[in-house]
Amino acid sequence: MTQHPMRVVLLDLDGTLTQSHFGIIASVIKAFEELGMPVPDDAELHRFIGPAIQESLARNGVPADRLDEAVAIYRKYYADENVFDDPNNPGHLVPGRFYNRLYDGIPEQLAALREAGYYLAVATCKPEYQAVPICDHFHLTGMVDGVYGASRDSSRLDKDQVIRYAFDRIGFDAKAGDRALMVGDRWTDADGAAACGLDCLGCGWGYAEAGELKAHGVYRIIDRVDELSGAVEAYFG
Repeated sequence: MTQHPMRVVLLDLDGTLTQSHFGIIASVIKAFEELGMPVPDDAELHRFIGPAIQESLARNGVPADRLDEAVAIYRKYYADENVFDDPNNPGHLVPGRFYNRLYDGIPEQLAALREAGYYLAVATCKPEYQAVPICDHFHLTGMVDGVYGASRDSSRLDKDQVIRYAFDRIGFDAKAGDRALMVGDRWTDADGAAACGLDCLGCGWGYAEAGELKAHGVYRIIDRVDELSGAVEAYFG
Protein backbone atom coordinates (compact mmCIF):
# COMPACT_ATOMS: atom_id res chain seq x y z
CA MET A 1 0.00 0.00 0.00
CA THR A 2 1.24 3.48 -0.87
CA GLN A 3 1.76 5.61 2.22
CA HIS A 4 0.82 9.27 1.95
CA PRO A 5 1.99 11.95 1.89
CA MET A 6 4.84 11.03 -0.45
CA ARG A 7 7.79 13.18 -1.45
CA VAL A 8 8.72 12.08 -4.97
CA VAL A 9 11.90 13.05 -6.79
CA LEU A 10 11.67 12.34 -10.52
CA LEU A 11 15.14 11.95 -12.02
CA ASP A 12 16.00 12.27 -15.68
CA LEU A 13 18.57 9.71 -16.86
CA ASP A 14 20.75 11.03 -19.70
CA GLY A 15 22.67 14.12 -18.67
CA THR A 16 21.39 13.98 -15.09
CA LEU A 17 22.46 10.60 -13.72
CA THR A 18 24.59 9.36 -16.61
CA GLN A 19 27.05 10.99 -19.01
CA SER A 20 25.55 9.27 -22.00
CA HIS A 21 26.49 11.31 -25.05
CA PHE A 22 29.23 8.88 -26.12
CA GLY A 23 26.89 6.05 -27.06
CA ILE A 24 23.94 8.17 -28.21
CA ILE A 25 26.03 10.22 -30.63
CA ALA A 26 27.94 7.19 -31.92
CA SER A 27 24.67 5.37 -32.61
CA VAL A 28 23.14 8.43 -34.30
CA ILE A 29 26.17 8.70 -36.60
CA LYS A 30 25.81 5.02 -37.53
CA ALA A 31 22.14 5.60 -38.35
CA PHE A 32 22.79 8.54 -40.68
CA GLU A 33 25.63 6.67 -42.37
CA GLU A 34 23.43 3.62 -43.04
CA LEU A 35 20.64 5.86 -44.32
CA GLY A 36 23.09 7.47 -46.72
CA MET A 37 22.32 10.91 -45.30
CA PRO A 38 24.72 13.66 -44.16
CA VAL A 39 25.73 13.34 -40.51
CA PRO A 40 24.61 16.38 -38.48
CA ASP A 41 27.28 18.71 -37.09
CA ASP A 42 28.61 18.32 -33.56
CA ALA A 43 26.28 20.89 -32.01
CA GLU A 44 23.24 19.21 -33.53
CA LEU A 45 24.44 15.76 -32.52
CA HIS A 46 24.53 16.91 -28.89
CA ARG A 47 20.90 18.04 -29.21
CA PHE A 48 19.90 14.38 -29.61
CA ILE A 49 20.43 13.92 -25.88
CA GLY A 50 17.15 14.44 -24.05
CA PRO A 51 14.30 14.49 -26.61
CA ALA A 52 12.77 11.33 -28.05
CA ILE A 53 14.92 9.91 -30.87
CA GLN A 54 12.03 10.18 -33.36
CA GLU A 55 11.77 13.94 -32.79
CA SER A 56 15.51 14.51 -33.20
CA LEU A 57 15.76 12.41 -36.37
CA ALA A 58 12.83 14.25 -37.95
CA ARG A 59 14.32 17.63 -36.97
CA ASN A 60 17.50 16.67 -38.82
CA GLY A 61 15.85 15.91 -42.12
CA VAL A 62 14.91 12.24 -41.93
CA PRO A 63 11.72 12.05 -44.03
CA ALA A 64 8.55 10.64 -42.51
CA ASP A 65 8.58 7.59 -44.75
CA ARG A 66 12.08 6.62 -43.49
CA LEU A 67 11.64 7.50 -39.83
CA ASP A 68 10.80 3.96 -38.68
CA GLU A 69 13.83 2.66 -40.58
CA ALA A 70 16.08 5.30 -38.99
CA VAL A 71 14.82 4.51 -35.48
CA ALA A 72 15.39 0.79 -36.07
CA ILE A 73 18.98 1.38 -37.21
CA TYR A 74 19.68 3.65 -34.25
CA ARG A 75 18.24 1.16 -31.79
CA LYS A 76 20.25 -1.68 -33.37
CA TYR A 77 23.50 0.06 -32.52
CA TYR A 78 22.27 1.59 -29.29
CA ALA A 79 20.74 -1.55 -27.78
CA ASP A 80 22.02 -4.65 -29.58
CA GLU A 81 25.29 -4.45 -31.51
CA ASN A 82 28.52 -4.71 -29.50
CA VAL A 83 30.61 -2.31 -31.57
CA PHE A 84 31.79 0.43 -29.20
CA ASP A 85 34.75 0.31 -26.82
CA ASP A 86 33.57 0.34 -23.20
CA PRO A 87 35.04 3.40 -21.40
CA ASN A 88 34.61 1.55 -18.10
CA ASN A 89 36.37 -1.59 -19.39
CA PRO A 90 38.70 -0.73 -22.31
CA GLY A 91 39.06 -3.48 -24.88
CA HIS A 92 35.55 -4.80 -24.20
CA LEU A 93 32.93 -4.02 -26.85
CA VAL A 94 29.45 -2.91 -25.81
CA PRO A 95 26.29 -1.51 -27.43
CA GLY A 96 25.76 2.23 -27.37
CA ARG A 97 23.61 2.19 -24.24
CA PHE A 98 26.60 0.96 -22.21
CA TYR A 99 29.03 3.36 -23.92
CA ASN A 100 28.19 5.55 -20.98
CA ARG A 101 29.14 6.32 -17.37
CA LEU A 102 27.61 7.51 -14.11
CA TYR A 103 28.46 11.07 -13.15
CA ASP A 104 30.85 11.13 -10.22
CA GLY A 105 29.00 11.57 -6.93
CA ILE A 106 25.57 10.37 -8.11
CA PRO A 107 25.52 7.22 -5.91
CA GLU A 108 26.30 9.27 -2.82
CA GLN A 109 23.61 11.85 -3.62
CA LEU A 110 20.94 9.22 -4.26
CA ALA A 111 21.87 7.44 -1.04
CA ALA A 112 21.46 10.68 0.91
CA LEU A 113 18.04 11.31 -0.62
CA ARG A 114 16.77 7.80 0.10
CA GLU A 115 18.06 8.05 3.65
CA ALA A 116 16.03 11.25 4.00
CA GLY A 117 12.88 9.37 2.96
CA TYR A 118 12.29 10.50 -0.61
CA TYR A 119 10.76 8.23 -3.24
CA LEU A 120 13.24 8.26 -6.11
CA ALA A 121 11.99 7.50 -9.61
CA VAL A 122 13.92 7.61 -12.87
CA ALA A 123 11.66 9.31 -15.45
CA THR A 124 13.17 9.26 -18.93
CA CYS A 125 12.05 9.70 -22.54
CA LYS A 126 14.23 6.70 -23.36
CA PRO A 127 12.08 3.61 -23.96
CA GLU A 128 11.65 1.76 -20.69
CA TYR A 129 12.91 -1.52 -22.17
CA GLN A 130 16.22 0.30 -22.82
CA ALA A 131 16.29 2.34 -19.61
CA VAL A 132 15.92 -0.63 -17.26
CA PRO A 133 19.01 -2.53 -18.56
CA ILE A 134 21.05 0.68 -18.38
CA CYS A 135 20.00 1.24 -14.78
CA ASP A 136 20.76 -2.41 -14.02
CA HIS A 137 24.19 -2.19 -15.71
CA PHE A 138 25.24 0.88 -13.72
CA HIS A 139 23.62 -0.39 -10.49
CA LEU A 140 21.14 2.50 -10.46
CA THR A 141 18.19 0.15 -10.08
CA GLY A 142 19.16 -0.56 -6.49
CA MET A 143 19.64 3.15 -5.77
CA VAL A 144 16.10 4.21 -6.75
CA ASP A 145 12.55 3.02 -6.13
CA GLY A 146 11.42 2.77 -9.74
CA VAL A 147 12.44 3.21 -13.37
CA TYR A 148 9.86 4.66 -15.77
CA GLY A 149 10.32 5.42 -19.45
CA ALA A 150 8.70 5.80 -22.84
CA SER A 151 6.81 2.92 -24.43
CA ARG A 152 8.22 0.71 -27.17
CA ASP A 153 5.35 1.63 -29.54
CA SER A 154 5.81 5.42 -29.05
CA SER A 155 2.32 5.86 -27.58
CA ARG A 156 4.08 7.23 -24.49
CA LEU A 157 6.84 9.45 -25.86
CA ASP A 158 7.17 12.89 -24.24
CA LYS A 159 8.32 13.71 -20.71
CA ASP A 160 4.88 14.79 -19.46
CA GLN A 161 3.47 11.44 -20.62
CA VAL A 162 6.27 9.61 -18.80
CA ILE A 163 5.67 11.63 -15.62
CA ARG A 164 1.94 10.85 -15.64
CA TYR A 165 2.70 7.17 -16.28
CA ALA A 166 5.14 7.14 -13.35
CA PHE A 167 2.58 8.81 -11.09
CA ASP A 168 0.00 6.20 -12.04
CA ARG A 169 2.40 3.36 -11.29
CA ILE A 170 3.54 4.93 -8.02
CA GLY A 171 0.03 5.75 -6.81
CA PHE A 172 0.82 9.45 -6.58
CA ASP A 173 -2.09 11.45 -5.14
CA ALA A 174 -1.78 15.22 -4.78
CA LYS A 175 -5.10 15.31 -2.89
CA ALA A 176 -3.49 13.10 -0.24
CA GLY A 177 -0.68 15.60 0.18
CA ASP A 178 1.85 14.00 -2.17
CA ARG A 179 4.44 16.36 -3.64
CA ALA A 180 6.92 15.87 -6.46
CA LEU A 181 9.89 17.58 -8.10
CA MET A 182 11.41 16.93 -11.53
CA VAL A 183 15.22 16.94 -11.73
CA GLY A 184 16.72 17.20 -15.21
CA ASP A 185 19.15 18.86 -17.58
CA ARG A 186 17.14 19.71 -20.72
CA TRP A 187 14.15 21.75 -21.86
CA THR A 188 12.21 18.51 -22.20
CA ASP A 189 12.40 18.01 -18.43
CA ALA A 190 11.34 21.60 -17.69
CA ASP A 191 8.46 21.57 -20.18
CA GLY A 192 7.30 18.12 -19.14
CA ALA A 193 7.28 19.14 -15.49
CA ALA A 194 5.37 22.36 -16.23
CA ALA A 195 2.75 20.42 -18.22
CA CYS A 196 2.17 18.30 -15.11
CA GLY A 197 2.08 21.26 -12.72
CA LEU A 198 5.52 20.52 -11.26
CA ASP A 199 8.66 22.53 -10.70
CA CYS A 200 11.94 21.45 -12.30
CA LEU A 201 15.39 21.61 -10.73
CA GLY A 202 17.92 22.20 -13.52
CA CYS A 203 21.19 20.24 -13.61
CA GLY A 204 23.90 22.46 -15.06
CA TRP A 205 26.34 19.56 -15.55
CA GLY A 206 24.21 18.03 -18.30
CA TYR A 207 23.54 18.77 -21.96
CA ALA A 208 21.51 21.99 -21.96
CA GLU A 209 22.64 24.78 -24.24
CA ALA A 210 23.51 28.18 -22.76
CA GLY A 211 20.37 29.80 -21.36
CA GLU A 212 18.13 26.83 -22.21
CA LEU A 213 17.08 25.85 -18.70
CA LYS A 214 16.35 29.41 -17.61
CA ALA A 215 14.38 30.08 -20.78
CA HIS A 216 12.19 27.06 -20.07
CA GLY A 217 11.39 28.13 -16.55
CA VAL A 218 13.34 25.91 -14.16
CA TYR A 219 12.99 27.35 -10.67
CA ARG A 220 16.68 26.84 -9.84
CA ILE A 221 19.86 25.61 -11.54
CA ILE A 222 22.62 23.73 -9.71
CA ASP A 223 26.03 23.32 -11.33
CA ARG A 224 27.55 20.45 -9.33
CA VAL A 225 26.36 16.94 -8.55
CA ASP A 226 27.24 17.38 -4.87
CA GLU A 227 24.57 20.12 -4.63
CA LEU A 228 21.72 17.77 -5.55
CA SER A 229 20.54 16.40 -2.21
CA GLY A 230 20.81 19.77 -0.50
CA ALA A 231 18.80 21.46 -3.28
CA VAL A 232 16.06 18.83 -3.03
CA GLU A 233 15.92 19.20 0.76
CA ALA A 234 15.69 22.99 0.40
CA TYR A 235 12.83 22.65 -2.09
CA PHE A 236 10.71 20.38 0.05
CA GLY A 237 11.57 22.33 3.18
